[in-house]
Amino acid sequence: MDINKMLAELRQEREQLEEAIMTLERLARGRGRRRGRPPAWMSQIKRRGRPPGSKNRPKNEPKGSAAKGASA
Repeated sequence: MDINKMLAELRQEREQLEEAIMTLERLARGRGRRRGRPPAWMSQIKRRGRPPGSKNRPKNEPKGSAAKGASA
């Protein structure tokens, strides 16, 4: 086994653990309800779900036909 390779892998794992610990510490500190814009590190988290401004459409009507039929 290559000792230098093992050391490099362990150092990389240590960096990942330190990053995970810092993230958990930030979350633990920010438990209370806060006002204002979220910190920069939180805005990097990818949001899930429907984008703002999208609307629900009825399942039984095609996408474009409801608006055309109602206005004519």
